[in-house]
Amino acid sequence: MTLAVDVRGLNKSFGDKHVVQDLAIQVETGKITGFLGPNGSGKTTTLRMLCGLLTPDSGEGEVLGLDFRKEAERIKRQTGYMTQKFSLYEDLSIEENLTFVTRVYGLDNRRRRIDEALERLGLGNRRRQLAGSLSGGWKQRLALAACILHEPRLLLLDEPTAGVDPKARREFWDEIHALSAEGLTVMVSTHYMDEAERCHDIAYIAYGRLMARGTGDEVIQTSGLVTFRAEGPGADRLSRELAGRPGVLMAAPFGAALHVSGTDRAALEAAIAPWRKPPFRWTEVEPTLEDVFIHLMGRSKDNFE
Repeated sequence: MTLAVDVRGLNKSFGDKHVVQDLAIQVETGKITGFLGPNGSGKTTTLRMLCGLLTPDSGEGEVLGLDFRKEAERIKRQTGYMTQKFSLYEDLSIEENLTFVTRVYGLDNRRRRIDEALERLGLGNRRRQLAGSLSGGWKQRLALAACILHEPRLLLLDEPTAGVDPKARREFWDEIHALSAEGLTVMVSTHYMDEAERCHDIAYIAYGRLMARGTGDEVIQTSGLVTFRAEGPGADRLSRELAGRPGVLMAAPFGAALHVSGTDRAALEAAIAPWRKPPFRWTEVEPTLEDVFIHLMGRSKDNFE
């Protein structure tokens, strides 16, 4: 296994807030790793440290085979970073924005690179359209085109599909998988569980600490959660009755159904026993990633409280 990212002991504080705490993470070359966690958990800070935009307080390791603290400038040249907020010039056209990026990087064959990026992201017939007039999905494509112009080996995407419609999100992920198949390593932060499931593996960070790591199935299997699903008239309304009862770590409506989870099977079954009768139908189900992440959030403490 060749590692594109191999760092440990990563720490970063802002004032008295310890935003990233002794984080260790490895990412295999050519894989798509989902980076998940609640807001304010240090995901963006970690991504920025990995690509050299922020200097860690401590930590060691390699990114793309380079010392991520001493060779940050070399890492930047081989990394594409897509920020949460659209950061290109809205009063320039798509083509003008990409031309600007090629000049910043001092790239050769600029016309070829721009034409290939426009073609790949389906932007060819919009090349003269002002970036500020694009919808969220098209801005996303432009931002990704700008990230890959210099042919990076590592792509860092910070909540790239926030506010984008489902069709545009799916097309974006199809392109990410195509890039990965060509050998590009991708780290992507997201709040969407369906996107997490499209990653090869995931890392869950909660308030600066790594809480879970592995494939989606591995994270679910190692969570220790037992989950029961209740269906029937008003099943979703049982959440208030069950929340806080011994053995119940969470009770969350899923549409008209209800998921009730805990780590102590006997206590959980005792808690739901009064309602295990008509009109409700109960079945034991595998926890979802959302169940696991809500559980992990409950075990972590907000470092801004």
